[in-house]
Amino acid sequence: MNPHAILIPAAGASRRMEGRDKLLEMVDGLPLLRRQAQRALEAGAAVLVTVPALDHPRVAALHGLPLRLVPVPDAATGMAASLRRGVACLPPGVRGLAILPADMPDIDAADIATLFARFDAADSALLVQATGGDGTPGHPVIFPADCLPALREVTGDTGGRTVVQANRHRLVRVPLTGARALTDLDTPEAWRAWRHANPGA
Repeated sequence: MNPHAILIPAAGASRRMEGRDKLLEMVDGLPLLRRQAQRALEAGAAVLVTVPALDHPRVAALHGLPLRLVPVPDAATGMAASLRRGVACLPPGVRGLAILPADMPDIDAADIATLFARFDAADSALLVQATGGDGTPGHPVIFPADCLPALREVTGDTGGRTVVQANRHRLVRVPLTGARALTDLDTPEAWRAWRHANPGA
């Protein structure tokens, strides 16, 4: 039984990418989604990935990885659909669930391990949120088990933000170096800027 789980929401439509799929962009020779799933697995947690459907091209990018795929037929209703369906598929005994956006290429296994270590040090009673080096709130966010029922009730496109707000009295923020907890790539412009700053990736 693994007390840690990571949910990677990957059922969105990449609407801002002008016809390209941001999660299939190549980074370090791999589709971004596969690279991020591998990093999540390296952190030692059970990994679930939501996808639009089980015949979607993103599924092929994850072939052979020891993770659970969760189809989200209502993905068009917003990010919350991925959270609801992902939480419903968690294995028993999970004490902490990290929500890891798939389009954040600077987050690595060591970052995830750092956040889970802080979560475990609090005996799983706190929410743990990564921030930029300047303290700006970012991702991933780890939710304790008692927040999972609330995550199964979220709606719209705000993700778990309402659950974080409702539990802000027990929210701990952990800074990660630079802007790694803030950098997400959901437009062609963001990809160009990131590739310029990370030549060869």
